[in-house]
Amino acid sequence: MPALLAGFAAAGTAQARSATEPHHDEGLSSTAEAIHQEIAFAAPRARVYAALTDAKQFDAVFRLSDAAKSMRLNATPTQIDPVPGGAFVLFGDYILGRTVELVPDTRLVQAWREKTWPEGIFSIVSFVLSDAPGGETTLSFRHTGFPAGAGHHLTVGWYENYWDPMRKYLAGS
Repeated sequence: MPALLAGFAAAGTAQARSATEPHHDEGLSSTAEAIHQEIAFAAPRARVYAALTDAKQFDAVFRLSDAAKSMRLNATPTQIDPVPGGAFVLFGDYILGRTVELVPDTRLVQAWREKTWPEGIFSIVSFVLSDAPGGETTLSFRHTGFPAGAGHHLTVGWYENYWDPMRKYLAGS
């Protein structure tokens, strides 16, 4: 019996030590870039959500974006299958991915990638919608898991190709 208790005591000491001593080989990175943006839209959540999840509406947003100016005329049309696991193709097939989660008028999570990224590399984007005063919507956006060094390009791109054209689209529709 004392040997059994000694084993528990040794295991407890190992656990205590592992919680307090640094481990340099656990693979944790604290240098990964992430984007977090808060955007206000003068529209109710249902309209903002639909602009992100309905292919026709997102295509109208795309046509107001900076990216549309540089796309070829025969580019792949916008495709969005608005179900968990559904594929999407945006910006003439420059952006590809799958929808991970949908909570109508509240949250959208996607596995998202640029066509130019190495094969098999996907990032995660999440759009969380909440009510703001005056019937407006606040969109809390987070983008993680993208290739190192892409943060600045993506940060600018979200405004030029999503937020600014969405504001124009929602104001005009």
